[in-house]
Amino acid sequence: MRFNEKELMSLSRQPSEMAAELGMRGPKKGDVVKKRLVKLVVNFLFYFRTDEEEPIGALLLEQCRVEKEDSQSFSIAFLDEAERKYLFECDSEEQCGEWVDSIIKASYEFMRKNLIFYRTEIHRLTGKDPLEQYGISDETRFQVNNGQQFTTRDTSSL
Repeated sequence: MRFNEKELMSLSRQPSEMAAELGMRGPKKGDVVKKRLVKLVVNFLFYFRTDEEEPIGALLLEQCRVEKEDSQSFSIAFLDEAERKYLFECDSEEQCGEWVDSIIKASYEFMRKNLIFYRTEIHRLTGKDPLEQYGISDETRFQVNNGQQFTTRDTSSL
């Protein structure tokens, strides 16, 4: 996936959901753990040298697996490149748990699943599609795939 460098720089300066100095080891063989300022902004994990304002890298938190390695460390591996695994070391078990939870919740896929779940629950309770008032009820990315599919209208002639 390609990104506009200026937009990424701008995004890295936005308020973060979480930020801390963590130990970080990159995916290359022979990489060592280095102290990095790590910031979670929307679904990007930016990492900086502790004395610099511009990020040295960013991870798009989509199609990845986040796992606790031990009580104070976690890893991020990408599904299409299992060997591309980043390790992060935290100061405490509590901090590690907070990072893992926040990173999991930051992905578009997690938010989409929540939207579908709550949409289905509201529809079940009220009999109305809550997205219909916004004109997006027929968008396939928001459709339920478990047999409780909402009825769609033919909009090809619009």
